[in-house]
Amino acid sequence: MSWNWQTVTWAAIALLLFAAEAMAPGAFMLWLGLAAAVVFGLVLVFPGLTVLAQVAAFVLLSFVSIQVYRTWFRGRERQSDRPLLNRRADQLVGRVVTLERGIVQGSGRVQIADAYWDVTGPELPAGAAVRVIGTDGMTLRVEAVT
Repeated sequence: MSWNWQTVTWAAIALLLFAAEAMAPGAFMLWLGLAAAVVFGLVLVFPGLTVLAQVAAFVLLSFVSIQVYRTWFRGRERQSDRPLLNRRADQLVGRVVTLERGIVQGSGRVQIADAYWDVTGPELPAGAAVRVIGTDGMTLRVEAVT
């Protein structure tokens, strides 16, 4: 085992990638860091490895490790018991509210609690009861309550 500039470089790259993952978690830099750590191990075991072979091994191992992540780990997170928690507009679907400003040319406004929401739907006067049937970003789609 020899500690030359190549070994130190791969160790530093691996540590920097792990630190980047810790600073901005997303499970992407982790896999690149693991690839760099494996190349670090290869350079320790095979000190005569050329720089081109090291970079090629890093690229190949990065590709393989990311594919392993995408195949076996991504999407297996625990499902939330409240999937609409941070999606305020979607939480309002199905709710019946009164128009504060009538729908004219497809656009109006409602007040729900302390928030005002833009709505789209059929022409209706102010004070009409409407049901939220969907969302389009932060705009609610409504229909008249019959």
